[in-house]
Amino acid sequence: MSQDTPYIFDASTLNFDQTVIENSFHKPVLVDFWAEWCAPCKVLMPLLAQVAESYQGELLLAKVNCDLEPDIVGRFGIRSLPTVVLFKNGQPVDGFAGAQPESAIRAMLEPHVQRPAPAEEDPLVVAQELFAAGHYGQAEAALKHILQDDNSNAAALILYARCLAERGELGEAETVLNAVKGDEHKAALAGARAQLTFLAQAASLPDAADLKSRLAQNPEDDEAAHQLAVQQLARQQYEAALDRLLKLFMRNRSYSEGLPHKTLLQVFDLLGSDHPLVTVYRRKLYQALY
Repeated sequence: MSQDTPYIFDASTLNFDQTVIENSFHKPVLVDFWAEWCAPCKVLMPLLAQVAESYQGELLLAKVNCDLEPDIVGRFGIRSLPTVVLFKNGQPVDGFAGAQPESAIRAMLEPHVQRPAPAEEDPLVVAQELFAAGHYGQAEAALKHILQDDNSNAAALILYARCLAERGELGEAETVLNAVKGDEHKAALAGARAQLTFLAQAASLPDAADLKSRLAQNPEDDEAAHQLAVQQLARQQYEAALDRLLKLFMRNRSYSEGLPHKTLLQVFDLLGSDHPLVTVYRRKLYQALY
């Protein structure tokens, strides 16, 4: 699982004080405590690497294989995996346990890590990064500038529609998506349409607390399980929703004419084939099918 770069490296008992503690006096060091058997660790690791690379050297990422480094695990009292700890000036200053979305990771890092000096970046890339970080209003403003110069820019139109959808303008978002021409951005268009579908469905469903209460009384309430997954998707709780949908599929794959399977495929469209959660759950779905 190791693809080291100058900013990303393995830490061991032998080099931890040098690579993590000493380095943290110069740059913040994010430490990823993981193990080979831990599936959420494998979802999180490429996401952490992507975030670390985006800081262009202003953040270091150290990976600790807990099976190989029990002394470090004991030293920091690590009880569950994955656990991620941010070190600064020789001390742990923040962190989290369990797989987290990119937006939550960046929000945790923001007070501690200096942003790299902005380069002359592609405005669309800037808008995509803002959207990924959950700054929908800023992303929308950046996209409006792009579309003023080129109102047929398909990638900008699709992302603009997703920004509109996130603030509840589903009809307007649908109109924008209908203006996208050509097949070049077919996958992104399918993902945006899936997002609209989940947001529209969630608006007409019982709220999450009621659905959780139903499932507590009857864990095999298939309707409540699917509806809760849709509510979670509308709130971008993708891992929880994928896990719920897969369990529903394995328990009753024919529910509502194969709805769990169809919904899983919609989520894969929404997240995109390169997303680490899609890699994990596509494999799990394949194993369940065959």
